[in-house]
Amino acid sequence: MRAANTAIRAVNGLTARWAPETGDGTVFSAAGVWPLLALLADGAAGAAREELSEALGLPADRAGAAGREVLAVLAEIDGLASALGLWTARTVELRPEWAAGLPVAAHGVLTGDPLADGRALDAWAARRTGGAIGRMPVELTPLTELVLASALELRTDWEVPFEGHFGGWLGRHDRAGLVREVPDLDGVALARTGAGAVTLVVVRGVTGVDVHLLLGAQGMAPGQVLGAGTDLLAGTLDAVPGSRLPEGAVGPGLSVFKRRTHTPEPPSLTLFTVEFTLRAAHDLLASRALFGLTTAARRTRGAVPFPGMSPAPVALHSARQDMTATFGAQGFKATAVTTLSAVYQGKSPEEPPYETTRAMAVFDRPFGFLAVHRETRLVLAAGWVTDPKPFPEDEDAYVLDTSGD
Repeated sequence: MRAANTAIRAVNGLTARWAPETGDGTVFSAAGVWPLLALLADGAAGAAREELSEALGLPADRAGAAGREVLAVLAEIDGLASALGLWTARTVELRPEWAAGLPVAAHGVLTGDPLADGRALDAWAARRTGGAIGRMPVELTPLTELVLASALELRTDWEVPFEGHFGGWLGRHDRAGLVREVPDLDGVALARTGAGAVTLVVVRGVTGVDVHLLLGAQGMAPGQVLGAGTDLLAGTLDAVPGSRLPEGAVGPGLSVFKRRTHTPEPPSLTLFTVEFTLRAAHDLLASRALFGLTTAARRTRGAVPFPGMSPAPVALHSARQDMTATFGAQGFKATAVTTLSAVYQGKSPEEPPYETTRAMAVFDRPFGFLAVHRETRLVLAAGWVTDPKPFPEDEDAYVLDTSGD
């Protein structure tokens, strides 16, 4: 278990380092990328191996085992379906010892026909994500020799569901808001960082996967807020639980006060938040140093950067992740497909330009979130919310409390 904990801390470390590289209104999963990088590192040599080791946060000679440990943890999480796939051209010979570390039936074949191979990979992505992602984020060419991919599909219902109401955002009330009350003051906590205070609310899921909502002080960047969340998970940052906070406005969006009641009532926490759906497409090679892919993506005729995986002279051609996440009244769901593809280096074909899609929005109070496996503290997904769901035209679908109590 100690080895698995080390790997989990390394995955969460990549989450923290990736967060400042992302934009507003985004979602990403280091848990979908890290095992692929670990498998690459296990078969890499020279500078490629050193760079991947740095990106992973642990020595390359432990990468293969650590990658398999993370995959095993993912396979045991209730409500999470995960898969790993490898497709190679018939001309690519894999090292038996490297291939033996792959899951059973994970290895497929590329025909060399980009259209036919694309259809097969798209079908795999759709099947592994319940149809949420219908296209594999990979650029195939006749020279594509290898595709390594992971897929995650996460679903959990809340232990205590929310009710709908008119949600406030930018001083307006036209968002799909959510509200709930739980008899647990310690469902909220306040942390103080060098960049400002961060309010943390944990929304517990029935499958043992929770979503940590993180609201930072005005002016804090997404990376600083999400970094505080991963520091809290790692135990390197302390937080004061709600039951120990003083009265008054004590933190970002957080107040503690006394209230008179007609009957005995336990302390409680009322959470107002918003529904959101996020979609993002990430080009990992746009931040290749972060992921340790600088040398792996360098075209050098005849070079073999992954001799422990295959003697084939290949170079990384694309590295992408497509992801969606939805936070609603009843629960949370997220899907991610991550791909690394490599091409033969005997020739130097002209590469098509990469396309990066980002949802950008400017709001007064954006917040971050981490979807966390409660037992292991592994971050499965992270994101930054800037564009909540609009209030539905059918107002009867929501309940508005105007009692003023």
